[in-house]
Amino acid sequence: MYSEKVMDHFQNPRNVGEIDDASGVGTVGNAKCGDIMRMYLDIDEDHIIRDVKFKTFGCGAAVATSSMATELVKGRTIEEALKVTNKAVMEALDGLPPVKVHCSLLAEEAIHAALWDYAEKNGIKIEGLEKPKSDIHEDEEEEEEAY
Repeated sequence: MYSEKVMDHFQNPRNVGEIDDASGVGTVGNAKCGDIMRMYLDIDEDHIIRDVKFKTFGCGAAVATSSMATELVKGRTIEEALKVTNKAVMEALDGLPPVKVHCSLLAEEAIHAALWDYAEKNGIKIEGLEKPKSDIHEDEEEEEEAY
């Protein structure tokens, strides 16, 4: 069963939408399982996340974890945002059923993918940040190359 916080973030998601000219955009997920998350970051010159938005295609837990992840990184530095783990997202939502833990992992990966995009656009290295492995665009390119 879902916690009250999961239900609240699913029924009343925070920070839904897009940011035009975002500082960083990360898209993660797997179209085959149905959960796809796109996170948009607006980062100022002091490396503070001024605004964050998301668009998620997936189940209620995917929407709730995306919403909570945005709440956890908004107003934080990029270094602080990098430390937001799937465990932190799950704890903030008062837990997730075991079969939905992958949604919290996607939320963490979406943050990292958006931070990676920001770093790439600005020619900087963010200590501790690795290139995302599950970026949906890479998967699409690989599938296109296979044909």
